[in-house]
Amino acid sequence: MTTSPCPPIADADWPNDIAELREDFAGALNVYRTMAHHPDLLNAWAPLRQHVVKENALGPELTEVVILRAGLRMESRYEWAHHVSRALALGFSTARIEAIRTRPEGVDGLIVDAVDALFDQRMLSPEQEAELADAIGRKAVIDLIAMVGFYSVLGYLLKTYDTPVDDNIQKEAEKMPTLFSLTT
Repeated sequence: MTTSPCPPIADADWPNDIAELREDFAGALNVYRTMAHHPDLLNAWAPLRQHVVKENALGPELTEVVILRAGLRMESRYEWAHHVSRALALGFSTARIEAIRTRPEGVDGLIVDAVDALFDQRMLSPEQEAELADAIGRKAVIDLIAMVGFYSVLGYLLKTYDTPVDDNIQKEAEKMPTLFSLTT
């Protein structure tokens, strides 16, 4: 087994120049503990993360649909597991989460198609963008595009540095291994 050159940074080794981020969002998740190897990047990432993850025009549920599909497409075990947990906490049924693996009905399906288009064609077609804008609003479409890019970057980091799923999510996954697994 290869040891990651950038494992999640422990509290004792946390960079002093971003100490406030450890107390904020970054100390809570291994993804940001991995990113803390580059303090300037993590510091710059923080305000974008606030908008993309918390203050976007999609709202919490549609945000999870985007992130789940992006995590699946990136084959990021970390993102899939963490966002299955978040989706369940938001009240998603296991059927709704499982449908995101394929092609769900309604707005979820439009979002899945959009994420796939961004991965496959690196753009939304004019017709697809218009249909999505009618369904969720243009600002939400722009946020969706930004979110796919944001989570792609996270997926690249997570996979390159083999960042482990956080312990609390791993324990949750052990109770529902099929749902939390990238493959069915």
